[in-house]
Amino acid sequence: MTLPAQNLLADEASPYLQQHSGNPVHWRGWSPAALEEAKALDRPILLSVGYAACHWCHVMAHESFENDDVAAVMNRLFVNIKVDREERPDIDQIYMAALSSMGEQGGWPLTMFLTPDGKPFWGGTYFPREQRYGRPGFIQVMEAVDKAWREKRASLHQSADGLTSHVEARLSGTHAKALLDRETLSDLAGRIDGMIDRDLGGLRGAPKFPNAPFMLTLWLSWLRDGNATHRDDVLTSLEQMLSGGIYDHIGGGLSRYSTDAGWLVPHFEKMLYDNAELIRFCNWAYAASGNDLFRIRIEGTVEWLLREMRVDGGAFAASLDADSEGEEGLFYTWSKDEIEAALGDDSALFFKYFTLSSPHGWEGKPVVHQTRAQQAQSVADRERLIPLTAKILAARERRVRPGLDAKILTDWNGRMIAALAEAGRSLGRQDWIEAAAKAFAHISTASRDNRLPHSMLGPKRLFPALSCDYAAMANAAISLFEASGDWSYIDQAGGFVEQLNLWHADAEKTGYYLTASDCTDVPIRIRGDVDEAIPSATSQIIEALVRLASVTGDLELQEKAWKIAEHAAGRAAHQTYGQAGIVNACALALEPLKLVIVDGADDPRLVPVANRNPDPRRVDIIAVIGSEANRPLLPGGIFPPTNRPGAWLCTGQVCLPGVTDAEELERLLRR
Repeated sequence: MTLPAQNLLADEASPYLQQHSGNPVHWRGWSPAALEEAKALDRPILLSVGYAACHWCHVMAHESFENDDVAAVMNRLFVNIKVDREERPDIDQIYMAALSSMGEQGGWPLTMFLTPDGKPFWGGTYFPREQRYGRPGFIQVMEAVDKAWREKRASLHQSADGLTSHVEARLSGTHAKALLDRETLSDLAGRIDGMIDRDLGGLRGAPKFPNAPFMLTLWLSWLRDGNATHRDDVLTSLEQMLSGGIYDHIGGGLSRYSTDAGWLVPHFEKMLYDNAELIRFCNWAYAASGNDLFRIRIEGTVEWLLREMRVDGGAFAASLDADSEGEEGLFYTWSKDEIEAALGDDSALFFKYFTLSSPHGWEGKPVVHQTRAQQAQSVADRERLIPLTAKILAARERRVRPGLDAKILTDWNGRMIAALAEAGRSLGRQDWIEAAAKAFAHISTASRDNRLPHSMLGPKRLFPALSCDYAAMANAAISLFEASGDWSYIDQAGGFVEQLNLWHADAEKTGYYLTASDCTDVPIRIRGDVDEAIPSATSQIIEALVRLASVTGDLELQEKAWKIAEHAAGRAAHQTYGQAGIVNACALALEPLKLVIVDGADDPRLVPVANRNPDPRRVDIIAVIGSEANRPLLPGGIFPPTNRPGAWLCTGQVCLPGVTDAEELERLLRR
């Protein structure tokens, strides 16, 4: 079977794929039909993986995929398949692991050459149309691959078989389970500590990513073991990041990474997941330090989220592009003259609090950032800055906006819903909790046969969901329960876990696969153990199981979480740096915390203490004085007395004596 000799991307649900629907390349989406076509034509597959906000993806598209001569070679020699990595992270992870196994540096666009049955034999990332940057030209690459395919096919098949077996062992293999050990987290935190840039924050070197899994390892080390150095590593990293150009000082929100070691010049794309992690970390940092910088940055980031990222139905879009009018960062950067034109006599005040910089190698307009002294002063003088940045923002809104990838990704939304609910609790913002609840309702009601979609764009739904979708939504449901006291969220979390068990569990019930059992178009069914910018699917699953077991008191679920964690720990022991998320989740499984509070509805004394002391290890259950506790809130199926205020902090099945005084609870949660 062969598909029409034309570009077939126009009807795809991904804005990224739709961006390529006008290319002269005969693109296909990833599907069984496209794979069958490669077999029928006996041609290798040219696989191109990217995402809508990716700058170098756009560069390669403009240089090569929009070029008739390049497209003619692609169409003559290959079956060309385009994949949105955000829609199909399972496909992306397989071939990114293959590239890594070849000793190549990963990244996007990912360009891989596959046998007709989908096995990788060679690849790279960005290739220029003409030879430059020390890289061969793309036509030259394709002709070399075609020559090898025609003349050395047996050798290529042998190479592809070996590479596929290696990737399968790495991403879907099994290892003996490991005992959950407190020292594993301490050891990893110590090793990460040795990689920290003590002056500029984050990990040493460039480019510089926020790296949420590593930062969480350090934060858990502080919370559990009292390691103040690890706490300060995270606080310093956040402060440095939030003063740099990687943070949008005019409109709020964090870019994906900085190209330099000082957080100054980012690739300007803004991803939903990065900003969910930023909100969560700033929430914890504000509670631990009392530094108003973190509260202000949460507020600015949520304002950006609700202003620019909310789409129909109340859920959140995936990303904002780095480019506008064909230039990276043009929307976000400013010349001195432009600032003066926008602010007039107030421009001098602006430059008291902000700096414009054009570092070596940056070809765009200057980047807005702050020195650390300006950052501290701007926090103290917050009210003076609000009208200034509002004027600049209004001027910026008249510019041509970067493209919005408006698709709704279930797992990324789950992360943001949890972050909004948690920050809403801590900062007393009921409107944020309501926004989180609206997004949750939009996604959960899009189910078909009780199964979530992975992605949505308008009326289009991409089924089936991945394991990370169910895990993220289960964790989001639990965070909404903590914020609202509505037990229906716990019932929904339980439903998501049922779907995980039904479609994603392995035969031995020792873990879960990323793709569902009825997903027929993956060459390898992988587990989802590897962290990317956010914790891995496996780590999110363990966290969801542990938290749900804590809330419900379900001992069978607790034992299941323990078993899943032990087997994940066994796999993670072989490549810990890429699986810090699993180590962090196993630390939660080892010592799960639960706080049960009974308090007044009209004038609560204990609940505000819990709200202002968020802890990623803890689940909070709140009952109102006079209500009937109709679920087993304390270990052993014990109902707490609900006729008077009280708080019980439990680790696993053991609770400390109840406390009734707010100051005593504060000491207990901060010790």
